[in-house]
Amino acid sequence: MAGATVAAMGFAASAAGQTQPVLPEPLALKKLSVDQLMDIEVTSVSKSPEKLSEVASAIQVVTADDIRRSGATSIPEALRQATNLEVAQIDARQWAITSRGFNNVFANKMLVMIDGRSVYTPLFAGVYWDVQDTLLADLDRIEVISGPGATQWGANAVNGVINVISKSAKETQGGLLEAGVGTELQDSYGLRYGGELAPGVYYRIYGKYFDRGDTVRPNGQSGNDAWNVGQGGFRVDWDAAAGNALTLQGDLYSGAATRAGPDDTRMSGGNVIGRWTHTFAENSDLQLQVYYDHTYRNIPGSFIQALDTYDIDFQHRFPVGQAHDIVWGFGFREVDDDIVNTPANAFLPPQVSRDWSNLFIQDKIALVEDRLHLTVGTKVEYNDYTGLEFEPSVRLAFTPDRVSTLWAAVSRAVRTPSRVDTDLYSPATPPYNIAGGPNVVSEKLIAYEVGYRVQIDPQLALSLATYYNDYNDLRSLEPLSPPAAFPAVLSSGLEGYSLGAELTADWQATAWWRLRAGWTELRVGSEPQPGSPDRGTSRSIAMDPNHQFSLRSQWDWTANWETDAALRYVGPINTQQLPGYTELDLRVGWHPTPAWEFSLVGQNLLHDHHPEFNSPLSRREIQRSLYGKATWRF
Repeated sequence: MAGATVAAMGFAASAAGQTQPVLPEPLALKKLSVDQLMDIEVTSVSKSPEKLSEVASAIQVVTADDIRRSGATSIPEALRQATNLEVAQIDARQWAITSRGFNNVFANKMLVMIDGRSVYTPLFAGVYWDVQDTLLADLDRIEVISGPGATQWGANAVNGVINVISKSAKETQGGLLEAGVGTELQDSYGLRYGGELAPGVYYRIYGKYFDRGDTVRPNGQSGNDAWNVGQGGFRVDWDAAAGNALTLQGDLYSGAATRAGPDDTRMSGGNVIGRWTHTFAENSDLQLQVYYDHTYRNIPGSFIQALDTYDIDFQHRFPVGQAHDIVWGFGFREVDDDIVNTPANAFLPPQVSRDWSNLFIQDKIALVEDRLHLTVGTKVEYNDYTGLEFEPSVRLAFTPDRVSTLWAAVSRAVRTPSRVDTDLYSPATPPYNIAGGPNVVSEKLIAYEVGYRVQIDPQLALSLATYYNDYNDLRSLEPLSPPAAFPAVLSSGLEGYSLGAELTADWQATAWWRLRAGWTELRVGSEPQPGSPDRGTSRSIAMDPNHQFSLRSQWDWTANWETDAALRYVGPINTQQLPGYTELDLRVGWHPTPAWEFSLVGQNLLHDHHPEFNSPLSRREIQRSLYGKATWRF
């Protein structure tokens, strides 16, 4: 069952991704050495291009070839390759994804963007993962930051940032047709075609459709959660004269998911993005981006939501002298949220219009040229819930040589309230079990990070990030009139912490064999702040394993055959009485000609089915699956 309502009732029971430097094409990318991959430029850390090897942040990049070779069929599946994330599949279509702790069904501390469009929902401050999709073959890369990114990206970039970046239309010329069939992904189809409208003006259009089968309950019975979605879209890129670049793109989707009741959950929506970039020089540019997003969701017996988002974002980058690289900008967002209430739950008022505005500035200072850089900045945001919020950060990067970087950072980030925090009433009429929380304030984080990244030789790179996060004013559930248990209101009565380490290693063992390993250690805790009569929420808001380990292998037999394997271990989640598990994915790919690719993928091969998330009463288990796919490029 989906929706922010379920999250709150569970308590009671218990910009932008911009026109980017592009990566090489997938078939060429797999031939790059680790040394060359570390030179890839990323933009998510400072909103300006930086070499991956030199950034002062815990960042990982999932490349286009990584996605292709993983056998992933959705963005959440592709995110399993970022070892600094916690990725747990809840059922056939829902996922719990975050970094550095406090994961749950409606994780609300991770900012997710797709081509500069924030996919956060102001209903519960999280992400509906079942409608975040595109043709995966059109993705350029996914940049994943673990740790705060609020100075650059604003509220809700508390524990990390996921930035999904697609290829330009110029890179996707010609046609692509793919089709797949399997046991869980029962059938899938995708079609894309790209061409040139005029000199320097490139386009692509795409469409896709899939059906996914049910998961199972712990007793082996059907989970009644099968779903299907159809989606299509376009992108146009114009490399105009005098350093100007224009992009226009959009998507439409519609889908349905089965559920225990007589009616299906329905979801649909669409978006359109316009972006103008003007380049003055190699280290100076400006960008203006606007987008509109519409989402509709009907969960029978729970609520119906129609949400419209209007967003504008501007940024300008320029140098000052030899030592300063300035980035500044501003943004404005308006959301119009219209909810149809049900007898079980009500959002009061049902229709709201809310605004967010921000101003940010950041200076990257070369204290010692090419060796020591200090980055300082802040974002100032205004929202209709809590007024002004300040989100500063200080980052220091020391690069004693071209193969190593030592970095440290101190940051402040906030998670602003959502409609679930302030407007939810259950049932819809008195006497309430849950009443809206008028005293909710923003959740606050002070984060301390230290990391080290080193290239031991051109074939081997290591990265270590350590952190301590100090949280205040976390969401709590408190009786309105103690000692009476009901009604209860959502409040801001918890404090907590998370601490841990993230270790990754990339090794190009031979020209035809590459290994990537990741290990994370995490400890999370929370407790009521002085004076808070929290009703035990602190025992359930953090649903995180203490240990995670993954090992991925990419092995090219010949020029035409390749094999990929991914082994992962996830430790137990004690707050959910969830045991740890180990699973294995395998893929075999064959390229008989440059135009054709065939692959056979097995996922979760070590068990018939296993649980990854949720309490025993509501748990669904993820089954072993097999599917085959054929791709034709023309």
